[in-house]
Amino acid sequence: MAKSKSYPLCNLSLIVLSLVALAVAATADDSSFPTSYTWRPQPPKKLTKPVVLLISSDGFRFGYQFKTETPNIDLLISSGTEAQTGLIPVFPTMTFPNHNSIATGLYPAYHGIIMNKFTDPVTGELFNRNLDPKWWLGEPLWVTAVNQGLKAATYFWPGADVHKGSWTCPKGFCKAPYNVSVPLEERVDRILSYFDLSESEIPDFMGLYLDQPDIQGHEYGPDDPRVTEAVAKVDTMIGRVIQGLKKRKVFSDVHVILLGDHGMVTSCDKKVIYIDDLADWIKVPADWIQAYSPVLAMNPRWGKDVKNPGEKNAELVAKMNKALSSGKVENGEFLQVYLKEKLPQRLHYSDSSRIPPIIGMVGEGILVRQNRTNAHECYGDHGYDNMFFSMRSIFIGHGPRFKRGRKVPSFENVQVYNVVAEILGLRPAPNNGSSLFTRSLLLPFGETAEVELARLILT
Repeated sequence: MAKSKSYPLCNLSLIVLSLVALAVAATADDSSFPTSYTWRPQPPKKLTKPVVLLISSDGFRFGYQFKTETPNIDLLISSGTEAQTGLIPVFPTMTFPNHNSIATGLYPAYHGIIMNKFTDPVTGELFNRNLDPKWWLGEPLWVTAVNQGLKAATYFWPGADVHKGSWTCPKGFCKAPYNVSVPLEERVDRILSYFDLSESEIPDFMGLYLDQPDIQGHEYGPDDPRVTEAVAKVDTMIGRVIQGLKKRKVFSDVHVILLGDHGMVTSCDKKVIYIDDLADWIKVPADWIQAYSPVLAMNPRWGKDVKNPGEKNAELVAKMNKALSSGKVENGEFLQVYLKEKLPQRLHYSDSSRIPPIIGMVGEGILVRQNRTNAHECYGDHGYDNMFFSMRSIFIGHGPRFKRGRKVPSFENVQVYNVVAEILGLRPAPNNGSSLFTRSLLLPFGETAEVELARLILT
């Protein structure tokens, strides 16, 4: 069983002498450098082990933090590390696939949750947020942690209530199933209560799920004032976390990671593609379509007498694309249909039998429907191509291993698993992230105390 990393207990006198010598040498010609330095010992830290609190704010589109005052999120940013232009979700940019990618470091094709709801083309079984472990492939962070002797706790994190491996959602350390009526304050306070335990009992990894501003974004669209109110509410909850940790004198010890799973865009029925409009080129029965938008997912039923369904699928794709590019189908230029193996490689969305054989990439904010109706509505949605900036979310890391005030380029959320594993000293399970990526985000282990000490000396 692997032991968790403890923060280095260095010989402080040697460190201080070395760093003072370096500081004096570096500033020998600087008359502003003080001739004497009084070292005041800092109060002892409560935690001697690394702890990670991973907070997901569902549907927090990058840029929401500029819609209103967010002093608490700003505090984490100014004293931590931020993905400067947002966190890139995996495709499809939906809640369940992305939360499982964050937790496992795997693309949906490999962790199995390819959409929020889907029908397995092979078995015909329906996945609709099922808890059967057979659907959930890969190893999430809470399982990695408990497998290696650490403690883990989750509150409503999607998929954490699945009994997988050695994880059985421990009583008192796992809140499930999801209940939208539970106030955000109650969720935060439960997590904070774990820090009232003895250090050996404090969970090493904690995952907290906040369902705002996704709820408001879906109902009203990303530009509605009620979304701005929800963003302010999330910031208040982050403030509640910060103050709760400060009250317990562990804020500087805990690695708080705030992120989101995807962004949000306005979808209106004025921007619709109707499948029946393709009838002059090809008729596509409704029972061939498993999902319309923001991902068009198709599993044609050719019948047993068709010996070459792959060729028939290719013909179907060619005819649909010919119709869509003809200029005679309303908004047709905003839909491109692919055999799944021909999808752009950057999507990593082909190597799974659960993915239907034909996938349509739908334009940003565009709806796909079978036929015209009298419905008229606008709302917010996500799930579109992850290259759209509107689908990006946020990433902010604060704590001993994160550099203060650092900005890093955007990255995909499959990298988060290795980052958390590195902080906790865990051997990561196989995943699609890069072990080298952690170097671009984290201070090297063992240098944290020295770096902070140097900062104190030089300031």
